[in-house]
Amino acid sequence: MQGRDLAVVLEALQRYPAKETINTLFSAICREDARLRWLAVSGMGATVARLADEAMEEARIVMRRFLWSLNDESGGIGWGVPESMAETMCRHAGLAEEYVHMLISYMREDGAELCQDGNYIEHPLLQRGLLWGVARLSDCRPRLLIEKGAGADIPPYLHAEDAATRGLAALAAGNLYLTATEATLRGLVADTAPLTLYWEGVFQPTTVGTLAQAALERMNE
Repeated sequence: MQGRDLAVVLEALQRYPAKETINTLFSAICREDARLRWLAVSGMGATVARLADEAMEEARIVMRRFLWSLNDESGGIGWGVPESMAETMCRHAGLAEEYVHMLISYMREDGAELCQDGNYIEHPLLQRGLLWGVARLSDCRPRLLIEKGAGADIPPYLHAEDAATRGLAALAAGNLYLTATEATLRGLVADTAPLTLYWEGVFQPTTVGTLAQAALERMNE
């Protein structure tokens, strides 16, 4: 039934012009209600991808708006933005090629050199959203993450204080076959901290340990 909820939302969004729908979705991706927020994230991804098919430059403007909302100078916090960026890039190859490096940059420390592209996110809840985005992309566009060196950025999050962040990092590590993390993942198998994983319209209760075990099994398939 949960997946059906998403299908209904996406079908309804198709009835409206993509560009005119996006402002409403921006207000919904930061709502406290988890079901509304996550369905809005999926809806945002589908709508920006549709806009890109119709007018690529208009979609780039939305992507830049995402980036601006994560900038300290914006005055906002950027709730739901990393997730929405990732969902959009899962649904549109062209936008993924152009913007995946920016999502990865939020896992990287700021460098001393001008050419270094770190935009590290410190806020724990934003980190959780970021790791959800990375996990989502590790499933739909693993090649891009590997090519951009994201495999080196994920392992530290396996030690995060936040359980959901640890679990999502484990999911991404498994999807990208990060065999160097096997020892850490084995240590996480006993981690019973609970989380709810949202994935394509389905809310799945799970634990960090379950995701770590699944990651190990995937690496050894």
